[in-house]
This record gives sequence, C-alpha cells and structure tokens, in this order.
Amino acid sequence: MPCLNEAETIASCIHKAMASIEDHQLDAEVLIADNGSTDGSVEIAAGLGARVVHVPERGYGCALRYGIENARGKYVIMADADDSYDFREILPFVVKLRAGYELVIGNRFEGGIEMNAMPFLHKYLGNPVLTFIGRLFFKIPVGDFHCGFRGVEKKAMLNIGLDTPGMEFASEMIVRSALSNRRITEVAVKLHPDGRSRAPHLRTWQDGWRHLRFLLLYCPKWLFFYPGLFLFLSGALLMLLLAAHPLQIGTVLLDVHTMLYAAVMLLIGTQILSFYFCSGVLTGRHRRDPAGSWFRLLHKYFTLERSILLGVVLFTIGAGLSVWSLQLWKQLSFGTLDPSRMLRVVIPAITFLMLGVQLIFNSFFASLLGTYSKKDLS
Repeated sequence: MPCLNEAETIASCIHKAMASIEDHQLDAEVLIADNGSTDGSVEIAAGLGARVVHVPERGYGCALRYGIENARGKYVIMADADDSYDFREILPFVVKLRAGYELVIGNRFEGGIEMNAMPFLHKYLGNPVLTFIGRLFFKIPVGDFHCGFRGVEKKAMLNIGLDTPGMEFASEMIVRSALSNRRITEVAVKLHPDGRSRAPHLRTWQDGWRHLRFLLLYCPKWLFFYPGLFLFLSGALLMLLLAAHPLQIGTVLLDVHTMLYAAVMLLIGTQILSFYFCSGVLTGRHRRDPAGSWFRLLHKYFTLERSILLGVVLFTIGAGLSVWSLQLWKQLSFGTLDPSRMLRVVIPAITFLMLGVQLIFNSFFASLLGTYSKKDLS
C-alpha cells in the first residue's frame, strides 16, 4: 500500500488485507510504502504487524515502484491505503497471476462505482477519455487505465524499466507491460467512497495532463506522424491545385494568399514528420514505439548521404525557380509585378529552398541521434 498521511484509513486496510491472507491461506505479508507520513500512519501500520519501508522520493509512482522492489513475494497486490478498495477481494488477482498473467488490472466500471466514490469529471470524462486514448494508441484491451487496484508479477515489473514518479505511473505500468509483451488481463472490482476527511492527493487537471503527456510521448505516431502527415498532404494538395491559377469553390476564391498558407502547412508538416523519424531513431532501441517494417525500410534506404542528396535536389529546384522569377521580373525592367502571377513562382521557390535545408540538417540530426543512442543509450 502506498501511504502518505492515511492515519484515518490505514488500519482498516491492513485488517482487511490480513483477513484475506488468512481466509485464503496465502503465504504473504502486508507492506506499507510510506511516502513521508507525519500523522502517525507509520506507527499505526507497524503496530498492526505490517512491514513499513520508507520511500526516499516523494510521488505516487515512486512509492509503488519502491514497494514492488522491496516486496518479498513473487506476486504483489497493490491498492491505495484510503479504504476505497476492499483488500478482502484480492483472490481474483491471485488466481490470474497464478494462471500466468504478469499484470492484472482492476476494472471499476465493470465491478461498480458506489455513490460519491469517484468525482463526476473523473467518472465521465477523465478516466473514459484517457482509457480510450490508451487503447487507441497502444491497442491494449484494458477498460480502466487508472484503477489503483492491481496485481503484478514482481520480476516482470522490475524488468520493464518503470521510472515515472507521479500518478502517470498507472499508465506507464500498462504501456510498458504491453510494449514488453507481458500478459495483461482485468478483473472486476468495486470502488467505494474513501474514508478520509481530507482532500485526496489526486489533482484532476494536473495529473490528467501528466497521464496524457505520457501517452503521447510513448506513441510518436499520434504525437508526430498523423498530425505531420495531415499538414504535409493538405499543404501539398492545396499548393498543387493553386499552382497554375486561382481556385473557385462556390462563392469562395482561393488565390496566392491561400497558397502561402498551404506552403506553411507543408513546411510545418515536414518538420513534424522529421520529429517522428528522429524519435523513432532514438526510442526504437528502448521499445517505446517499435518501428514498423515500413519505418525500418525507410531508415535503411534513406541514409544520411541519400537524404542530403535529396535535400540538395530540392534546394536546387528552389534556386532554379528563384532564378526564373528573377528573369520574369527582369522582363518587366524590374518594375511593377502582378502578385497573382509572380507569387505562384516565388512561393514554391521559397518552399523548395526551405524543404531542402530542412531535409539536409534534419538528416544530420537523425544520424547524430542514431550514433548517440548506439554508444550511450543501448
């Protein structure tokens, strides 16, 4: 049990856990991972026969990770010490773990959420949305990403590299387990109103953002690839449609002003896609976002030298268009130009120049990341 000033409820949790151990004849201990309590929680726990370990760093994730590391058993059942989960219901977790699963997660939406046990925003917005995102990003069949009632196989958890300090630890445990091909399952659990008179440690918006940030950082496809691809294709299509003449759509006339924005979309999309490629080079070795076959193929054939060559070609095209625009200006004795005509040359010229520069230097950066990760991050 992670614990930070839970004097009001920790005794009830320990009594229930010990009763469960006795009822099911388990060879087990009750371990309290204390995170700096000052309200007598430690003394209460020790007096009831629980083993207490003092976590050197603050944070929910730190407490759980330290507790797992110091547990003596093969399996670890964890839940908060606020009496919101009933430790007398640990048997389904034990059964699943003995069946070979390495991570067993409680599902409160299947087991039931009692009145006033979960804030409205958490029940109908935070948990469902973040769970949906986690399932979408990582294809993990888990219906409650943030349930604190869990069972783990200790050795498996110690081998997947858990390191987040805060509430996002709940998401990290699931995501890293999935990326490491651990066996994951769920059991239905009931959530009860906690027994504390003080406010919970959970901070709705800040901790929700920490979960979302973690999911995005561990899934570069949704952070970089899809937004970058959308901007790149949209910008390229618009520029192509406007390259020869304005485009009339109903009563709306799209001209060089739209073409300028399309060029910006294309450039931004290209840069975001390069971030995706660089993140794949760096994190592919850490099993965070294993590259697909197409990514490995791209990485194989787009070597530093070939990418630089392509960048030079794009830059040369831009330079050629720039010279052409200069010739058109010269034909008018460097006088007044028709903006609609000239910008159809100048905008693509600038775009190709910038694409060439982006590709050349991003290729060097990706190569540097690859070299660095081989030497220092493997």
